[in-house]
Amino acid sequence: MSKKENQLDSIVIGAGFAGIYMLHKLRNELGLNVRSFERGSGIGGTWHWNRYPGAAADVDSIAYRYSFDSALIKEWNWKTRYAPQAEILAYLEHVVDRYELREDIQLNTTVEALTFDEATSLWTVRTDDGEEYTARYVVGALGPLSTANFPDIEGRESFAGTQVHTGAWPQELDITGKKVGVIGTGSTGTQFIGAAAKIADHLTVFQRSAQYVVPAGDGPLSEEFLEDYRENHEQFWKQVFNSRVACGFQEAEISAMAVSAEERERKFQESWDAGNGFNFMFGTFADIAFNPESNEAAASFIRSKIKEIVRDPETARKLMPTDYYAKRPICNTGYYESYNRDNVALISTKENPIVKITPKGVQTEDGTEHEVDVLVFATGYEAMQGSYNKIDIRGAGGRSLKEHWGEAPSSYLGVATNGFPNLFTVFGPNSVFSNLPPALQTQVEWISDTIGEARKRGVGRVEATAAAEEEWTVMCREMAQHSLFAQTDSWIFGSNIPGKERRTLFYFGGIAAYREKLKEIVSADYEGFTLDGEAAPSAV
Repeated sequence: MSKKENQLDSIVIGAGFAGIYMLHKLRNELGLNVRSFERGSGIGGTWHWNRYPGAAADVDSIAYRYSFDSALIKEWNWKTRYAPQAEILAYLEHVVDRYELREDIQLNTTVEALTFDEATSLWTVRTDDGEEYTARYVVGALGPLSTANFPDIEGRESFAGTQVHTGAWPQELDITGKKVGVIGTGSTGTQFIGAAAKIADHLTVFQRSAQYVVPAGDGPLSEEFLEDYRENHEQFWKQVFNSRVACGFQEAEISAMAVSAEERERKFQESWDAGNGFNFMFGTFADIAFNPESNEAAASFIRSKIKEIVRDPETARKLMPTDYYAKRPICNTGYYESYNRDNVALISTKENPIVKITPKGVQTEDGTEHEVDVLVFATGYEAMQGSYNKIDIRGAGGRSLKEHWGEAPSSYLGVATNGFPNLFTVFGPNSVFSNLPPALQTQVEWISDTIGEARKRGVGRVEATAAAEEEWTVMCREMAQHSLFAQTDSWIFGSNIPGKERRTLFYFGGIAAYREKLKEIVSADYEGFTLDGEAAPSAV
C-alpha cells in the first residue's frame, strides 16, 4: 500500500449501526477521504456477532432503524414487530450497498493503537496487520456492548464440550437436541432461554439475579400498519426524537400514585397484554423508575404474573425478583412459560453457587454435577469502555485514554474527551440512555457537523475542555442518583463486572433534552470545546 493511500482525512473504527452511518456522513456528504476498520468478517457490529437462538431487537422494529432517508424508510419494510438478528443484518447490508460504502470498509482488521501528534494534530492508527495510517479525525464506533465478559469460574478451560459467549456465537453452532447450560439471565439470557428451551434436549439455567420480564407482544406487521407508517413516518420520528427513551410510543406523564389501585392494575394489564418492556416501564406511568411506591406497584404486578404463570411454586419463588424494578427493561416471548417445560431446570446460584466447571459440565455447591454438551455464557459485556481499553490510545502529551478513564470513564456529551483532540466516540461514556439507533444517529450527525464546521473554519484541532468534561460527568452522576436505577446492580452502572468500581455510564435526561443540549452548544459557538490550530492541507 502506498504512503498516499495511508493518508486519510478521517478513520472510523467499527462498521455497525454507528460506523456505517458515520462513514456515509463523512465520505458521501462531507466528501472526505475515509476508511472504516472492522474487526469482524462482516459488517453489522452487534448484529454480526450476536447470532444466538432468539437474537432480536426488543424495541419496535419501526423505531430500530435509521430515519435520515425518507426513501429508505418507505422502501424497506420490516415483517414483524421486533426484527430478528438476520433481518437487521440484512437491513444493514442493504444500507451499505445502497450508499456504496463497502469499498471503504476494511474487514478482518483490528485497530491496535492510536497515537496523536501534537505538531501536526494528526492521529496515527496502527492495525493488527502492521499497517499505519494517518488521519486528522478518528471516530470510535465500537459499540457500547461489544467486549464480552466471562465470569471467573474455576475450571472453565477444562470443559470438554463447546463453550460460547452469546456475543460471539459461531454461525455453524446448532444446539438442537443438545444438553445445554446457560449462565446469565439478563436481556440476552432471557431471550436465549425462550428460544433454546424449544430446541434443546435439556436446558439448565444458572440464574444469579431474578429478572422482571414482560411479554414482547411480537407478531407480524400488517400491510395497513406499514402503509400508515410510511405515510406518517415524519410525524412518528418527530415524536421519537422529542421523547425520553426514543422507542416510538407515547410516554406517560402521570404518577402511578395519582390514580386508584384499580386504574393502576388496568394500565399494567393493558401494557402487559400489548407487550414491550420499555413501554411497561415508561409508557404506563411516569415515575416507575423514580418513585419507590410506583416502582413497587409495577414490581408487584409482575411478581403476581410469575406466580400465575409458573406452575411449580418453588421455581416461581426463585424467579421472583425482590429488588427494585430498575434495570434495563426486558421483554420476551414465553420466558416464564419456559420453566413449565419438562426439559428446563432452574438453578439459583445465590442459593446454590457454582463451585467449578468440570470437563462434563457445571458443579454446584450441593455437589451436583450438571452435565451439558454446550455451555453458554450470557454474562454481558464490559459496557462503554471495554473495547476502547483494548486499543492503546495515546492523546496529547502521550496520555493514555485507559489511564485517563481509569475505573470511572468520563467524557463530554459521550462524544469527546479532554486531552484527546480530534478523537470522537459514538456512544462513549455518559451518552443518553435511550433506544440505540436514534441516539447513535443523533451523535453521528453532530460529530459530522462539527468536523464540517472545523474544516469550514480552517482549524485543525477540536477538543473538549477539562471543565466541560467534569461538569457533564458530575451532572450525569447527580441525575442518575435521582433514579432507582442507581439502587440496583446492573451493567448500566458497570456493576456486572466483579471488582470494578460502580460508576455512572449514562445521561438519564432523555433524548429530547440531550438533543437540545447539543443544539445549545453549537449556538454558543461550541461551548465546552476549543477549535483552534491551523489545518494542514487535505489528504484528498
